[in-house]
Amino acid sequence: MQKLSAKYLYLDSNGIGKVQKQEELMRGVRIGITVLVIAVVALGLFVGCKSKEAKTQVGIVLPTKDEPRWIQDQTRFMDALKAAGFSAKVLFSQGDSAKEKANVEALVSEGIKVLIICPHDGTAAAASADLAAKAGVKVISYDRLIRDTVNVDYYVTFDSVEVGAAWGKYLISKVPQGKKGNNLYLYAGAASDNNSFLFFEGAWRELQPKIADGTFIVRNSDKAVALANKAKLTRDEMAQIIGQVTTNWNFNDAKSKAEANLTAVGPAAKGEVFICAPNDGTARAIADAFAADKAVTKYYITGQDAEIASLQYIIDGKQSMTVLKDVRTLVKDAINAAVAYMGGKTPPVTTTYNNGKKDVPAKPTAIVTVTQENFIKEIIDSGYWPADKFTGLEKLKK
Repeated sequence: MQKLSAKYLYLDSNGIGKVQKQEELMRGVRIGITVLVIAVVALGLFVGCKSKEAKTQVGIVLPTKDEPRWIQDQTRFMDALKAAGFSAKVLFSQGDSAKEKANVEALVSEGIKVLIICPHDGTAAAASADLAAKAGVKVISYDRLIRDTVNVDYYVTFDSVEVGAAWGKYLISKVPQGKKGNNLYLYAGAASDNNSFLFFEGAWRELQPKIADGTFIVRNSDKAVALANKAKLTRDEMAQIIGQVTTNWNFNDAKSKAEANLTAVGPAAKGEVFICAPNDGTARAIADAFAADKAVTKYYITGQDAEIASLQYIIDGKQSMTVLKDVRTLVKDAINAAVAYMGGKTPPVTTTYNNGKKDVPAKPTAIVTVTQENFIKEIIDSGYWPADKFTGLEKLKK
């Protein structure tokens, strides 16, 4: 028998040893452990509640961080939401619809109340909108429209048709009165982006009458030539043209396509040319290709987004114009919509856009055409970009 310390041993009337005090000690230990476990669980619940409260309120998914435009949006979103007192997270899909959906799933798991998403592929993004809506999340389609789902609550955008119209109006304004046979090159964004169709619709609205009357000759799309006399194109007809002139929103694709177009035509299709380019990044790439061709004596080229690099191109005479879509206003509209939804209210609506399944409520933001002539007023004086971002401003008119 194990020898016990006298401290814990006593004898009963029959002389049998007991370990009563040891049992009392063990009972006390058990009670102590139980209290400790309860305390740990309570602390975990408290921390969990605090963690839950700290989770992201607004989730933002942007298409890529490889284009300056979207980095600009990210910065303005985070600054504005922080100032408004909301927690937010921005994730990039990097041109991959599967990654886009994974981003949305991750944000939903963090307890977001509102999803602001600019889809890489408008149709593929329907799955992301559906899973967010299933979790009770309000879905705001940002800049680009999510198609083929009823689960889009609001669309924050610029008037994309008017962006394209601004390109067409600008190019027409540079044609000498009455001159026919001017060389026109058409380029478009990605066919997977609904905005590409809206931009093209606006550009075609302005350019088509001038193509039909011979003012312009389209040099890089036989589909556009075949449809020259049709003022209103169906989506399928636009898709045929876009399929020939798409840049996929990729700088390298844009430059390669422009170089291939120039290689395929003779001197008559060069000289002075008019180029409808879909955004600033592709405009710079296309402009570089045309500038490198010695047979091109002068070119006019469009753009959009007011990127710093393209604004410098405008100062230097290498890009003709850009469409300023004031991201400050667009971000503000998106945040106002998110705040309205989190407060159980409805954001303001001025029009709707049909996405194939529903008329999505929207409030499009105004656009501004920027050239050398109004650069100082629209870019510097408005505070959109500071003067120290550019060189050669002294050459421009106030």
